[in-house]
Amino acid sequence: MIANIIFLLLVSGLPYYIFLEKSDNFTSKSIFLLSAFMLSCAIVLSFFIHNAHSESLVIISFISAMYSVYRATKTTNFYKLAYYFIYINAPFFLLFEENGAFYSLSLLVSVVGLYAIANFYEKHYGSANYLYVRGITLATPLVGIHITVYLISIGLYPPLPNSLFFLTYIFNTQADLLWYIVVVSIYLGNFLVSMKVLEKSIFGKTNPNIHYVDLNFKEKIAHFIIIVLLTLLSIYGIKEILVWVL
Repeated sequence: MIANIIFLLLVSGLPYYIFLEKSDNFTSKSIFLLSAFMLSCAIVLSFFIHNAHSESLVIISFISAMYSVYRATKTTNFYKLAYYFIYINAPFFLLFEENGAFYSLSLLVSVVGLYAIANFYEKHYGSANYLYVRGITLATPLVGIHITVYLISIGLYPPLPNSLFFLTYIFNTQADLLWYIVVVSIYLGNFLVSMKVLEKSIFGKTNPNIHYVDLNFKEKIAHFIIIVLLTLLSIYGIKEILVWVL
């Protein structure tokens, strides 16, 4: 039970909503880095400590996740969006048990991609806010492609790894009422938030008051590494599904 509480605190938004949100000492960027580090710790610990979910803790994380979905729909900041996605998916880490680590690893890679996009926006447009930087697909298609890949990965589109580990869990579990409520709600939360951000960021008319900039060489290398990691995780996810099918 103590281990499960530790997992809950590491992956859910509870520490953020109770402590960090009210503090002036943390920026959105630093909160993401801390949240990503805590998720990384949970992933590593799950390989050594059995993650047997407690229904009460899943319910607590689910309530926090639903609140995070609401908060995610209200922000246009890529840093905030990245750590809200971590909090939204916390119930999956607890509920998926042994499959939760690889699902969360895929999520972590995807949100690191969003973090890199946030850095890019902050560097070139002065803010990680995408509200006024629209029409990315037309102006800087390479940036648009990467935003799309990261968001559809989080939105559980196959054959990207999040969806594959999600399917692996579904194939290997026996559902109950709590399972249906959590899985369907979090799936819809991921999907709807991702599609909303895609619609608001990469589509639409370009802003004539903004000088659009595409990725430089170092940024291309960083995003290439992220895409390679997602590809490798996808290959592993396909292998896991084939093991179940065959």
